[in-house]
Amino acid sequence: MAANDTTPLIEKRSIDYIPEAERHGRLFSQFTLWMGANLQITAIVTGALAVVLGGDVFWSLIGLLIGQLIGGGVMALHAAQGPKLGLPQMISSRVQFGVYGAAIPIVLVCLMYVGFTATGTVLSGQALGQLFGVSDSVGILIFASVIVLVTVLGYRVIHFIGRVASIIGVIAFVYLFSRLMSQTDVGALLQIRHFSWSSFLLAVSLAASWQIAFGPYVADYSRYLPSNTSSVKTFLAAGAGSVIGAQVAMVLGVFAAAMSNGQFAGHEVAYIVGLSGTGATAALLYFSIAFGKVTISTLNSYGSFMCIATIISGFRGRLEVTRLQRLVFVLAIVGTATLIALLGQHSFLGAFKSFILFLLAFFTPWSAINLVDYYCITRERYDVPALADPNGRYGRWNLLGISVYVFGVLVQLPFISTKFYTGPLVAALGDVDISWIIGLVLPAALYYVCAKKWHGTVPDHLILPKEQGALPTTDGLAAQA
Repeated sequence: MAANDTTPLIEKRSIDYIPEAERHGRLFSQFTLWMGANLQITAIVTGALAVVLGGDVFWSLIGLLIGQLIGGGVMALHAAQGPKLGLPQMISSRVQFGVYGAAIPIVLVCLMYVGFTATGTVLSGQALGQLFGVSDSVGILIFASVIVLVTVLGYRVIHFIGRVASIIGVIAFVYLFSRLMSQTDVGALLQIRHFSWSSFLLAVSLAASWQIAFGPYVADYSRYLPSNTSSVKTFLAAGAGSVIGAQVAMVLGVFAAAMSNGQFAGHEVAYIVGLSGTGATAALLYFSIAFGKVTISTLNSYGSFMCIATIISGFRGRLEVTRLQRLVFVLAIVGTATLIALLGQHSFLGAFKSFILFLLAFFTPWSAINLVDYYCITRERYDVPALADPNGRYGRWNLLGISVYVFGVLVQLPFISTKFYTGPLVAALGDVDISWIIGLVLPAALYYVCAKKWHGTVPDHLILPKEQGALPTTDGLAAQA
């Protein structure tokens, strides 16, 4: 179903339930959105890190692909929740954590979004600075203004930007690959193989963390699809777009870093564009880099807005957010990210690697708990109206979900290896960070065992808010309260 002419350009919904009459869109838009979100400079830099930090080309490519598939599977499982629930992702955490308790992981996820927005703004500022002949700081401010505008406009505009970014990204990446192939002996790079577990698992972790990081907001962009949309097809559309886009970008990053002779770090944007030469072609590539970052940075800002609204609404007891409140939230979020970008633009690469690995410790347990509960315990049978009621079915605080979440964070500490903190078991594992694996598997297993025995009341079917003129159904997927 394509969006009809009566669908407003400026989104009127926020974190509230999307009625069936307002559902629109096609599965292909999920593919293009996540393709466009991944065909961008930060993904190139992430792939390059696998080589910059000691890996060879051959094993880095394999490690990145494995990480994409693992992390992309987790991400796509969250995406499939959107059409069924008609809600943004983090609202559903109230089932596992309670209406108030859900604020615990949401605060940490919001910090993650702000960090990603800041790091992406640094690279976009570099591109705009080169494009317009201004300083990187001015480029950062220009980019931040665009992000505020697109985020305030909301869902339809974000998907439109995603489609355009996919087209521009494909063209730019085909051209960059052709230039790269003409300037280097790719076969010779692939023949250099010195496998080490630490470098290989670093590549896996970089890609997996990249994909898993989308989990807390991926359903925000599938929630407008009709409720009868196939979960399997939603999984494949979002997952394929994200995995293909990210792997293509990271492959380019691996080859660029391998042929750079140490010139990549600190000059990421200029080096990538330098592959194409100068003049009009370089200007177009700077534009494509900046435009590619618009999609993902808008997703991060929109996700931050959803998180803040979710936290506040939990204590207010209702889900509606006015457009003025939306604008204030977005300005605060993007303003904070921009300030961080301006202050940290000269020490970006090392800080970014540490950031994306460290933040996994805080939301991989959330992802594990949410997915196990949705697919194995409640099996899609949520009471949506109760998500806004602290005195309802899910209560204020769910001690089971909170306890398993805290366990999931703490159990990772011995295995974390970042500049912020290094666990005591990291050296024994050859300086390999496997915390994200521990953070997914152990909390998932513990929550499954405990929730099977002590879960709260689960409705017989999915209970949705009453809609004007809607009749009760008995298919278990769209029953009305």
